[in-house]
Amino acid sequence: QRLRTGLWGLGFGAGTEEVYLGLRGMRTLELRLRQATENALVVARWLQQRPEVARVLYPPLPDDPGHALWKRDFTGACGLFGVVLAEPYAESAVAAMIEGYDYFGLGASWGGYESLVLPAFPEKLRTAAPWSAPGPLVRYHVGLEDPQDLVADLEAGFARLHGG
Repeated sequence: QRLRTGLWGLGFGAGTEEVYLGLRGMRTLELRLRQATENALVVARWLQQRPEVARVLYPPLPDDPGHALWKRDFTGACGLFGVVLAEPYAESAVAAMIEGYDYFGLGASWGGYESLVLPAFPEKLRTAAPWSAPGPLVRYHVGLEDPQDLVADLEAGFARLHGG
């Protein structure tokens, strides 16, 4: 009884509106995930070609170190991936890049249909092994927008990263 009371007190119960919204979203989930994955692959491949990017962390990419495990264990993906920048860019430059996007909103609700971005700081959270990267980590969720619009938005972001 104490556990049940604690869980309810912390909000571990879904209301009717939340259940309705969840069920409604399930109807189009497969289509949204398929399109988000296609869009994410276009964007991730483009990012791999950029000099500002040291690495794209996305197992569906064939050259990702986790690709074999991903392929073994999964039948699909989503639009969420990380980008390690190639240089230790100033925090203000990364903020200018991120905050000026037109299509990528600032946020962490990775399950929606819209594209989102968030700076990440794994060095503050890692305990088993220290985080080591040449530059900052940025997390992207590619949604259902046209991938060419997203690429143009990212390109403008890189110009802001360089102070332009």
